[in-house]
Amino acid sequence: MADPMYRQIAEDLRRQIEAGELPPGAQLRTELELREKYNASRNTIRDAIKWLITRGLVETRPGQGTFVIETIVPYVTSLTGNPTTASGGEGTSYKPEVEARFRKASDTLPQVGIEEAAEPMATEMALAEGTSVVSRHQQRYIDGTPWSLQTSFYPMDLVQKGAVRLIQAGDITEGTVAYLRESAGIKQAGYRDTITVRAPDMNETAFFRLPDDGRISVVEQRRTAYSDDGRPVRLTVSVYPADRNQFSVVVGQVPDNARVPDSPPSPAAAPESGGG
Repeated sequence: MADPMYRQIAEDLRRQIEAGELPPGAQLRTELELREKYNASRNTIRDAIKWLITRGLVETRPGQGTFVIETIVPYVTSLTGNPTTASGGEGTSYKPEVEARFRKASDTLPQVGIEEAAEPMATEMALAEGTSVVSRHQQRYIDGTPWSLQTSFYPMDLVQKGAVRLIQAGDITEGTVAYLRESAGIKQAGYRDTITVRAPDMNETAFFRLPDDGRISVVEQRRTAYSDDGRPVRLTVSVYPADRNQFSVVVGQVPDNARVPDSPPSPAAAPESGGG
């Protein structure tokens, strides 16, 4: 039994995409042009396009048309780090780790704010609801593509203890773990990660340039760092789109060349490693 007409059209378009006749970023013919080319009805063409969309081959941009999705080479983030040095990523860790894999990393200067802790942040940071916290937000890119969003939160009393750069907009280049140790005598002893897969919100959809139908999820990592007296001193919330990110967790004795593909040596050996 022959495939339905829409499936035959979709398969022909898929062949053109896989053969490079329709390269990444190329725009498909208009719906009217496709109807004329395949001598098909509007609904048949729309069903064919829908079939391609569900397989991640094309995307429809309102008011512009249908385009072949550009191939993205995933970046593998290691979630395994030295418990006393693994940071929220600001400063020394992010760019060297990306560039060690021959990729180009860039980010925005931190946007600094002061807000009240609400749930679930208050519980994660062992604070009373309404307690003031400092937030430091950054947008991150790899090879010019939006790759992750990161916001770190710190109890306001850390500023009163000497960590005044937390409320300044400049990047803390030595990393916040080292800075808190030097400025306020706070030594990190460990961290806990909680990871959730969810649909992106409107801001995330716009920043990551995701389809607005929610078919591409985001991965939210919430890393709570603890000082050596057991107090939570930082909550870092990192958001990664699932279409361009992979994650690695290493436990026990694993050869360096098997830890993370195309990665530098063990993240435990890096001064400020960590995935978020």
